[in-house]
Amino acid sequence: MPTDTKRVRGPETSQSPLLFWSRPAKVLPSHGPRADGRQRDQVDVRPVFVRCGLVSQAKGSAYIEAGSTKVLCCVYGPRETERKDETDMKSGRLTTDMRFAPFSCPERGSWIQGSQDKDFSLMLQESLQPAVCLHKYPRSQIEVNVMVLENSGSVLAHAVTCASMALADAGIEMYDLVLGCSLRQDGGSYVVDPMYPEENSWRSGSGEKQGGLTVAFLPSLNQVSGLQSDGEMAEETLTAGIRTCIEGCYKLYPVIQQALIKAVRRAALPPAES
Repeated sequence: MPTDTKRVRGPETSQSPLLFWSRPAKVLPSHGPRADGRQRDQVDVRPVFVRCGLVSQAKGSAYIEAGSTKVLCCVYGPRETERKDETDMKSGRLTTDMRFAPFSCPERGSWIQGSQDKDFSLMLQESLQPAVCLHKYPRSQIEVNVMVLENSGSVLAHAVTCASMALADAGIEMYDLVLGCSLRQDGGSYVVDPMYPEENSWRSGSGEKQGGLTVAFLPSLNQVSGLQSDGEMAEETLTAGIRTCIEGCYKLYPVIQQALIKAVRRAALPPAES
């Protein structure tokens, strides 16, 4: 019997595709320690790894890794703006573009920018713009591109921090760094810097208020530059959540400062003698 030489033959031992189907997210308990060992109702952020100047083609770049959340940011410019209206003649423009890699989330996405990407890009721009001295770059445009390599929760907060580091690495004049921190409220308890399952675990029918909060903060000026909230939260809970996120930003501040200092020292090294 003739054989089809163009057919790709499968392995002799195989498994059913049903084994690889994504199961529905489990409802996480609202008490006790969290899955990664951190405590609830405390300002307990994940350890972060940060590095500047990784992309040589960009004017400035930064990489941040918090747990399994990995974000890369590149800054280009300042370059001549395409728009010539009166506003751009007096000050520069800051454009942001935030995208998720197709493999970054449990559900595979596409390279085409979706509605969530556009919303995050707008929130990122609103958080960064108050900290950048755009009046010193007339007729210019500064581009900030953020790529989420892996989304394991609190991706917007870490994108704000990463973009701020990339702007500083590019030598863009700023009033202050911008740090981000997220919080998730579930009934009477809250978690700081939530992971992906904690962000997407909603206890239906529990009758308790649930919501999320992301704060962009300028630590040296002690000012909030961006605030994003979803869900249902009481006024007292929202106020306490903002204070908790600000405390989380202060915890990240020394780490970001040391990363920028190391980047400056690497750039200032004298050339090796031949």
